[in-house]
Parts: sequence; structure tokens; C-alpha cells
Amino acid sequence: MQFSITQASQVDPARRSSALANPGFGTHFTDHMVSIVWEKETGWQTPEVLPYGPLSLDPANAVLHYGQEIFEGLKAYRHPDGKIALFRPERNAQRFNKSARRLALPEIPEELFVAACAELVKIDHEWVSDTPGHSLYLRPFMIADEVFLGVRSAQRARFIVIASPVGHYFPEGVKPVKLWLATEMKRAGHGGTGFAKCGGNYAGSLAATDEAYANGCQQVLFTDASDSDRIDELGGMNLFLVRRDGTVITPETNGNILEGVTRSSLIELLRAAGHTVEERRVTVSEWRDGAASGEIQEAFACGTAAVIAPIGSLHGLDGFEIVLPQQTGEVTMRLREELTGIQFGLLPDTRNWVQQVR
Repeated sequence: MQFSITQASQVDPARRSSALANPGFGTHFTDHMVSIVWEKETGWQTPEVLPYGPLSLDPANAVLHYGQEIFEGLKAYRHPDGKIALFRPERNAQRFNKSARRLALPEIPEELFVAACAELVKIDHEWVSDTPGHSLYLRPFMIADEVFLGVRSAQRARFIVIASPVGHYFPEGVKPVKLWLATEMKRAGHGGTGFAKCGGNYAGSLAATDEAYANGCQQVLFTDASDSDRIDELGGMNLFLVRRDGTVITPETNGNILEGVTRSSLIELLRAAGHTVEERRVTVSEWRDGAASGEIQEAFACGTAAVIAPIGSLHGLDGFEIVLPQQTGEVTMRLREELTGIQFGLLPDTRNWVQQVR
């Protein structure tokens, strides 16, 4: 499909320069966005590139009442030769449609999803920084866009892509994070929406995240709704543990956790490097006992924003504590360097993960 393009009439280079100099995360937005409407009777309509701006929503819009919404997150990277690339966008498209099926929203053709991200990057390419470690974060999302209060799946939806420049997740150098073990609050249940990237999952994690902050931790670790010892994932990241013999273990994707694109990429890199990777049931007890005996040496979390964040310790109520023997372990840091090297074009892309868009 051809994109209809309406250029922003007022582009402020000074605003862009200021944002790129101090991007933060998700606080500044580029000059344009992509919008595509879907209707049950006609399907996907002409995709549009529009000036970035507020959406006009009727108070009775279905998304405001029933939370029928999904989203994705991926990045565009400036390579040393000046070209711009996306990292495995087709995987985000596949996960987006998996979320859509669970939330009763229309699936979007994968090639249209990828094209929408690429079109936005092309028109706002000056927002992709060449500062090491900086990138352009893309947020594709879909909402039920129908004025109707009946409880059913919407017959009209809107797919939108916006973009925000982001800086280095660890501007002062990679440091181990402290996790808080949520004991009363759960993120997902069997048969629910845990595997979908929808706003409700994140809203449900925020109270526990606030509890983590109040206890001096940066992230929260959730366990299974029916088994408080079984690990699910962090509030927005997947978890890995590294054993002394180099074996890496991570919770299996049993429907409760998000199948991260970063997660699957790291598993592939680990196996290629000769590590055994076990995707299975992982428990807090196994982690505690393994760290105490030295059997488990490292732990790290992964996701689009941080890529890889080393974990230094896990804390909980009544003085519960797990301290890792290696706070920023060798496997963790080597993996981080390899994956970011591929993303930023500093290492060869032998798996065709990188898709050049400009």
C-alpha cells in the first residue's frame, strides 16, 4: 500500500537538537506519526504519515472503557556509515498480531507493520542520533476506535506509530540493578493476557513497582499466580540466570510471560557461543540456593529499552535477600556487547537481523 504523506508545516530544528542532546526516555517525540484505520466491513484503509499531534477521542470510545489496546516497542539505530536500520522488526510484527488475536483486535499484515515503522523513520531520519548508545524508539500501537459502550470486540480500530529519541540506558556505565520480589501482587494468570503486550498487564504491575521503589529497588520480580515460588518475569523484562558451568536458564514461555524479541535473540547468541540454554520452570528457591552455593553466578534481565541489565541482588519482605556472586558477570557483559554491536552496526550481522530502512 502507498502511504499518503502530509508533511508537518512547522518543524523546529532547535527543538530537535535540544531533544537529541538530552533525550531521556519517552519524553520527546518526532515531527510525524503514522496512522492507519481498520473497519470490519472494509479492512485496512490507506496508511497515512501525518504531523505528530493529539488524537481526538469521543468520551464513549471503546478503548477508554474496556482497555482494548496493544502496543510494541523497537528501535532504529544509526550505523557508523550513516545508514539507519531496524532490528528484527518482523518479530515485533508477529508478536503484535499474537497480542491482537488475544485482545480481539484485527491483525495487521506484517509487511504493513514493518513498512509503517520504516516510513516514519525515513521522514524523521534526522531524529536518529549518531551519539554512541543513542537510538530512536518506535512505539506502534493499536486501539479500539469505536464510539460504542456495548461489551464486544470493536468493529473499528486505529493503528498508530510514534517515535521518541532515547539515550543510553546506563549513561554512567552499566551497573547492576536491585530487584524486589512481589509476594502479594501477581502480573498474570494462566489463560490470561500475560503473553500479550497490552496496557493492562503494565497497569497491573505498577503498584508492585512502586513497592519496589519504596524499598530501594529498581525493578520488580513477579511469580506465578498459582505457585509463588515459580518465576514469571520482571515488570517489563525477561530474566536469565547463569550457572557456574556456563549453562543459562530462563523461564519458559508458558503463556504467562512476554516472548521478548531480545530474549529470543540472546538465546540464539548463547547457543551459538556453545552455552546450553534451558527454557523451563525456574524458581526463587533454585535461585536462592544456587547463589548461596555458588552454582548460580550471574543474573540479568533483558528487553528493548535496556537490552541487557545485570542483576546484583533480589530483595523481599522480612529481610529476604539473594546476592549474586558476580554482580556484572562475564557472560552478561559479553552478550550485551555482542547484541548491541549487531544492532548499532559495529559487528557483522550474520543472521540478517538488521533491516536497513535509509
